[in-house]
Amino acid sequence: MAIPILGLTGGIATGKSTVSNLFKNFGITVVDADLIAREVVAPQTPALKEIAKQFGPEILLDNGELNRAKLRQIIFKNESDKSWLNNLLHPIIRQEIINQLSEAKGPYVILDAPLLLENDLDQLCAKTIVVDIPTEQQIERAASRDNVSKEQIIKIIKSQMPRTEKREKADLIIDNSGSIENTQNQVLSIHNSLLSN
Repeated sequence: MAIPILGLTGGIATGKSTVSNLFKNFGITVVDADLIAREVVAPQTPALKEIAKQFGPEILLDNGELNRAKLRQIIFKNESDKSWLNNLLHPIIRQEIINQLSEAKGPYVILDAPLLLENDLDQLCAKTIVVDIPTEQQIERAASRDNVSKEQIIKIIKSQMPRTEKREKADLIIDNSGSIENTQNQVLSIHNSLLSN
């Protein structure tokens, strides 16, 4: 029997990685969509070869890796290039996510995906958890962590699904605005309730 899949998501700097690591500490398998997105465009992969064919060899760094900064510039300027890239990568990433989820062992598995709700990955999940903090705190944390201007952070937040909508779609909400102990207790409570089901 397949084990339950819990989707884990949250906006920039909400502390989703912290929560993900807390689940890992309980020995729970975490399938990381961001990590998979990087792996599918590693040097010599079919996807990276397609990208180089589409955008030219200058999209690669000297070591054969994808020049992410250059690719980002291209797709932010051109909507059709962005669509082409999404059409190439999304099915590959989704398939790899499904493969890793199906191989997971344990009482349940976590699917950690920043765009879980935006990319309809919540359809793979029995329940979804949203890690949430107030927007002002999000801006402060992201600006100090990423060394990026507050204006830039606000743009990123506006490009993501609104916080209120994420909260409405969530089955469970982890409030990460307080102490790490407070967050640990919320994760422990979710973990225990899943074990008792």
